[in-house]
Amino acid sequence: MGLQPPIGCAYRVRMRILLLTCLLLAACSDSMPADRPVLPATPAQAVKSRAPEPPTPLYGTCEQSQDGIGKTFMDREIAEVMGHQGAGWLERPTREREERTDVLVQLLGVKDGSTVADIGCGSGYFCRRIAERAPGATVLGVDIEPEMLEILMQTAKEEGFDSIKPVLGGIDDCALEESSVDVVLMVDAYHEFSEPWSMLQSIRRALRPGGMLVLVEYREEDPMVFIKPHHKMSEAQARKELEAAGFWWAGTSAALPQQHVMFFTPTLEP
Repeated sequence: MGLQPPIGCAYRVRMRILLLTCLLLAACSDSMPADRPVLPATPAQAVKSRAPEPPTPLYGTCEQSQDGIGKTFMDREIAEVMGHQGAGWLERPTREREERTDVLVQLLGVKDGSTVADIGCGSGYFCRRIAERAPGATVLGVDIEPEMLEILMQTAKEEGFDSIKPVLGGIDDCALEESSVDVVLMVDAYHEFSEPWSMLQSIRRALRPGGMLVLVEYREEDPMVFIKPHHKMSEAQARKELEAAGFWWAGTSAALPQQHVMFFTPTLEP
Protein backbone atom coordinates (compact mmCIF):
# COMPACT_ATOMS: atom_id res chain seq x y z
CA MET A 1 0.00 0.00 0.00
CA GLY A 2 1.58 3.28 -1.19
CA LEU A 3 1.96 6.42 0.87
CA GLN A 4 -0.68 9.11 0.34
CA PRO A 5 0.51 12.72 -0.12
CA PRO A 6 -0.38 15.03 2.74
CA ILE A 7 -3.39 17.16 2.04
CA GLY A 8 -3.45 19.32 5.12
CA CYS A 9 -3.31 23.11 5.37
CA ALA A 10 0.47 23.20 5.98
CA TYR A 11 1.10 21.26 2.78
CA ARG A 12 -1.07 23.66 0.74
CA VAL A 13 0.76 26.67 2.21
CA ARG A 14 4.16 25.18 1.32
CA MET A 15 3.02 24.51 -2.24
CA ARG A 16 1.78 28.08 -2.64
CA ILE A 17 5.08 29.44 -1.35
CA LEU A 18 6.99 27.21 -3.78
CA LEU A 19 4.81 28.37 -6.68
CA LEU A 20 5.26 32.04 -5.80
CA THR A 21 9.03 31.53 -5.51
CA CYS A 22 9.19 29.94 -8.98
CA LEU A 23 7.15 32.80 -10.48
CA LEU A 24 9.39 35.38 -8.83
CA LEU A 25 12.55 33.73 -10.12
CA ALA A 26 11.10 33.54 -13.61
CA ALA A 27 10.18 37.23 -13.51
CA CYS A 28 13.64 38.22 -12.33
CA SER A 29 15.51 36.12 -14.87
CA ASP A 30 14.72 38.48 -17.76
CA SER A 31 16.18 41.52 -16.01
CA MET A 32 19.28 39.95 -14.48
CA PRO A 33 20.70 36.66 -15.76
CA ALA A 34 21.91 34.32 -13.04
CA ASP A 35 25.52 34.14 -14.22
CA ARG A 36 26.21 37.86 -14.16
CA PRO A 37 28.43 38.55 -11.14
CA VAL A 38 26.83 40.84 -8.57
CA LEU A 39 29.56 42.94 -7.01
CA PRO A 40 29.31 44.06 -3.40
CA ALA A 41 28.24 47.65 -2.87
CA THR A 42 31.19 50.03 -2.79
CA PRO A 43 31.15 52.91 -0.30
CA ALA A 44 30.94 56.29 -2.02
CA GLN A 45 34.11 57.42 -0.26
CA ALA A 46 36.17 54.48 -1.58
CA VAL A 47 38.99 55.48 -3.91
CA LYS A 48 40.72 53.48 -6.58
CA SER A 49 44.22 52.32 -5.80
CA ARG A 50 47.22 54.05 -7.31
CA ALA A 51 48.16 53.03 -10.82
CA PRO A 52 50.22 49.83 -10.75
CA GLU A 53 53.77 49.69 -12.02
CA PRO A 54 53.88 48.59 -15.67
CA PRO A 55 55.53 45.25 -16.46
CA THR A 56 59.08 45.30 -17.75
CA PRO A 57 59.51 45.26 -20.66
CA LEU A 58 56.12 46.78 -21.37
CA TYR A 59 56.03 45.82 -25.04
CA GLY A 60 58.05 43.59 -27.34
CA THR A 61 58.33 42.62 -30.96
CA CYS A 62 57.82 39.40 -32.87
CA GLU A 63 57.65 38.17 -36.42
CA GLN A 64 54.47 39.70 -37.77
CA SER A 65 51.60 37.28 -38.21
CA GLN A 66 49.06 37.50 -41.00
CA ASP A 67 46.49 39.03 -38.65
CA GLY A 68 48.88 40.71 -36.18
CA ILE A 69 51.03 43.86 -36.08
CA GLY A 70 54.36 42.38 -34.92
CA LYS A 71 54.08 44.08 -31.50
CA THR A 72 53.53 42.10 -28.30
CA PHE A 73 52.04 42.89 -24.91
CA MET A 74 52.59 40.41 -22.10
CA ASP A 75 53.49 37.64 -24.57
CA ARG A 76 50.46 38.29 -26.84
CA GLU A 77 50.80 39.63 -30.36
CA ILE A 78 48.42 42.53 -30.83
CA ALA A 79 45.91 42.04 -33.66
CA GLU A 80 45.52 44.27 -36.68
CA VAL A 81 42.66 46.78 -36.57
CA MET A 82 39.43 46.28 -38.44
CA GLY A 83 38.63 49.75 -39.81
CA HIS A 84 35.37 51.45 -40.73
CA GLN A 85 35.32 49.39 -43.91
CA GLY A 86 34.11 46.52 -41.72
CA ALA A 87 31.02 48.37 -40.41
CA GLY A 88 28.74 46.23 -42.55
CA TRP A 89 29.99 43.07 -40.84
CA LEU A 90 29.26 44.57 -37.44
CA GLU A 91 25.68 45.29 -38.52
CA ARG A 92 25.03 41.94 -40.26
CA PRO A 93 21.45 40.71 -39.79
CA THR A 94 22.62 37.32 -38.46
CA ARG A 95 24.72 38.76 -35.64
CA GLU A 96 22.13 38.48 -32.89
CA ARG A 97 21.46 34.83 -33.69
CA GLU A 98 25.16 33.95 -34.06
CA GLU A 99 26.44 35.79 -30.97
CA ARG A 100 23.27 36.22 -28.86
CA THR A 101 23.94 39.92 -28.57
CA ASP A 102 20.54 40.28 -26.89
CA VAL A 103 21.80 38.13 -24.01
CA LEU A 104 24.95 40.25 -23.67
CA VAL A 105 22.94 43.47 -23.37
CA GLN A 106 20.85 41.76 -20.70
CA LEU A 107 23.98 40.68 -18.81
CA LEU A 108 25.22 44.28 -18.59
CA GLY A 109 22.40 45.24 -16.24
CA VAL A 110 22.52 48.91 -17.29
CA LYS A 111 19.98 50.98 -15.37
CA ASP A 112 18.31 54.31 -16.08
CA GLY A 113 20.42 57.15 -14.75
CA SER A 114 23.73 55.34 -15.21
CA THR A 115 26.46 56.10 -17.74
CA VAL A 116 27.88 53.37 -19.94
CA ALA A 117 30.78 53.70 -22.38
CA ASP A 118 31.18 51.34 -25.33
CA ILE A 119 34.89 51.60 -26.12
CA GLY A 120 35.70 50.54 -29.66
CA CYS A 121 32.00 51.00 -30.41
CA GLY A 122 32.43 50.86 -34.18
CA SER A 123 29.12 51.47 -35.92
CA GLY A 124 27.26 51.66 -32.62
CA TYR A 125 25.56 48.27 -32.75
CA PHE A 126 25.61 47.88 -28.96
CA CYS A 127 25.13 51.57 -28.20
CA ARG A 128 21.70 51.49 -29.83
CA ARG A 129 20.65 48.27 -28.08
CA ILE A 130 21.76 49.55 -24.68
CA ALA A 131 19.90 52.82 -25.26
CA GLU A 132 16.79 50.88 -26.22
CA ARG A 133 16.93 48.69 -23.10
CA ALA A 134 17.71 51.58 -20.69
CA PRO A 135 16.24 54.77 -22.20
CA GLY A 136 17.23 56.80 -19.14
CA ALA A 137 20.93 55.90 -19.34
CA THR A 138 23.63 57.93 -21.03
CA VAL A 139 25.49 55.90 -23.65
CA LEU A 140 28.94 57.04 -24.79
CA GLY A 141 30.20 55.58 -28.04
CA VAL A 142 34.01 55.76 -28.03
CA ASP A 143 36.08 55.06 -31.13
CA ILE A 144 39.34 56.25 -32.68
CA GLU A 145 37.88 56.53 -36.20
CA PRO A 146 35.75 59.61 -36.99
CA GLU A 147 34.15 57.62 -39.80
CA MET A 148 32.80 55.08 -37.32
CA LEU A 149 31.38 57.84 -35.13
CA GLU A 150 29.66 59.38 -38.14
CA ILE A 151 27.97 56.04 -38.85
CA LEU A 152 27.07 55.74 -35.16
CA MET A 153 25.38 59.14 -34.96
CA GLN A 154 23.63 58.88 -38.31
CA THR A 155 22.03 55.58 -37.34
CA ALA A 156 21.23 56.82 -33.81
CA LYS A 157 19.49 59.86 -35.31
CA GLU A 158 17.50 57.71 -37.74
CA GLU A 159 16.33 55.44 -34.90
CA GLY A 160 15.60 58.29 -32.49
CA PHE A 161 18.21 57.65 -29.79
CA ASP A 162 19.04 61.01 -28.17
CA SER A 163 20.92 59.46 -25.25
CA ILE A 164 23.87 58.31 -27.39
CA LYS A 165 26.88 60.64 -27.45
CA PRO A 166 30.02 60.23 -29.62
CA VAL A 167 33.52 60.40 -28.10
CA LEU A 168 36.63 60.49 -30.28
CA GLY A 169 39.27 58.56 -28.36
CA GLY A 170 42.97 58.01 -28.95
CA ILE A 171 45.06 54.88 -29.23
CA ASP A 172 46.30 55.40 -25.65
CA ASP A 173 43.40 57.25 -23.99
CA CYS A 174 39.65 56.62 -23.95
CA ALA A 175 39.08 60.41 -23.60
CA LEU A 176 36.54 60.03 -20.78
CA GLU A 177 36.44 62.24 -17.71
CA GLU A 178 37.69 60.88 -14.41
CA SER A 179 35.12 58.92 -12.36
CA SER A 180 32.39 59.58 -14.92
CA VAL A 181 31.32 56.08 -16.05
CA ASP A 182 29.47 53.23 -14.33
CA VAL A 183 29.99 50.52 -16.97
CA VAL A 184 32.65 50.18 -19.66
CA LEU A 185 31.93 47.69 -22.42
CA MET A 186 34.55 46.42 -24.86
CA VAL A 187 33.29 43.92 -27.45
CA ASP A 188 35.89 42.20 -29.65
CA ALA A 189 38.02 45.35 -29.56
CA TYR A 190 40.61 45.11 -26.78
CA HIS A 191 42.81 42.63 -28.67
CA GLU A 192 43.36 45.35 -31.32
CA PHE A 193 44.52 48.10 -28.92
CA SER A 194 48.06 49.04 -29.91
CA GLU A 195 48.66 50.72 -26.50
CA PRO A 196 46.69 48.47 -24.13
CA TRP A 197 48.49 49.48 -20.93
CA SER A 198 47.77 53.21 -21.33
CA MET A 199 44.22 52.50 -22.44
CA LEU A 200 43.52 50.34 -19.40
CA GLN A 201 44.87 53.04 -17.09
CA SER A 202 42.63 55.65 -18.71
CA ILE A 203 39.66 53.30 -18.28
CA ARG A 204 40.50 52.81 -14.59
CA ARG A 205 40.48 56.58 -14.16
CA ALA A 206 37.15 56.92 -15.99
CA LEU A 207 35.31 54.28 -13.95
CA ARG A 208 33.51 55.36 -10.81
CA PRO A 209 34.23 53.45 -7.57
CA GLY A 210 32.29 50.22 -7.86
CA GLY A 211 32.09 50.58 -11.64
CA MET A 212 32.49 47.59 -13.91
CA LEU A 213 34.52 46.80 -17.03
CA VAL A 214 32.89 44.14 -19.20
CA LEU A 215 35.35 42.55 -21.60
CA VAL A 216 33.93 40.41 -24.41
CA GLU A 217 36.30 38.37 -26.57
CA TYR A 218 35.97 35.35 -28.85
CA ARG A 219 37.13 32.24 -26.99
CA GLU A 220 40.65 31.24 -28.01
CA GLU A 221 40.20 27.95 -26.14
CA ASP A 222 37.44 26.83 -28.52
CA PRO A 223 38.64 25.51 -31.91
CA MET A 224 35.06 25.70 -33.18
CA VAL A 225 35.12 29.51 -33.00
CA PHE A 226 36.18 30.29 -36.55
CA ILE A 227 37.79 33.69 -36.04
CA LYS A 228 41.32 34.76 -36.99
CA PRO A 229 43.73 33.56 -34.25
CA HIS A 230 44.85 36.98 -33.03
CA HIS A 231 41.26 38.23 -32.86
CA LYS A 232 40.51 35.73 -30.08
CA MET A 233 41.65 35.74 -26.44
CA SER A 234 41.79 33.15 -23.71
CA GLU A 235 40.32 33.92 -20.32
CA ALA A 236 43.74 33.27 -18.75
CA GLN A 237 45.47 35.83 -21.00
CA ALA A 238 42.77 38.45 -20.45
CA ARG A 239 42.98 38.02 -16.69
CA LYS A 240 46.77 38.17 -16.80
CA GLU A 241 46.72 41.52 -18.58
CA LEU A 242 43.88 43.21 -16.73
CA GLU A 243 44.89 42.06 -13.26
CA ALA A 244 48.41 43.38 -13.91
CA ALA A 245 46.83 46.71 -14.91
CA GLY A 246 44.94 47.08 -11.63
CA PHE A 247 41.62 45.32 -12.19
CA TRP A 248 39.99 42.65 -10.06
CA TRP A 249 38.34 39.74 -11.88
CA ALA A 250 34.76 39.33 -10.67
CA GLY A 251 33.81 36.38 -12.84
CA THR A 252 33.18 35.12 -16.37
CA SER A 253 29.84 34.31 -17.95
CA ALA A 254 29.52 31.41 -20.41
CA ALA A 255 26.09 32.57 -21.59
CA LEU A 256 27.22 33.42 -25.12
CA PRO A 257 27.85 30.74 -27.77
CA GLN A 258 31.25 32.02 -28.99
CA GLN A 259 32.58 34.64 -26.59
CA HIS A 260 33.82 35.05 -23.04
CA VAL A 261 32.01 37.75 -21.07
CA MET A 262 34.51 38.75 -18.39
CA PHE A 263 33.68 41.16 -15.56
CA PHE A 264 36.33 43.33 -13.90
CA THR A 265 36.29 46.19 -11.44
CA PRO A 266 39.14 48.55 -10.46
CA THR A 267 41.03 47.47 -7.38
CA LEU A 268 40.49 49.67 -4.32
CA GLU A 269 42.64 50.97 -1.54
CA PRO A 270 42.28 48.75 1.58
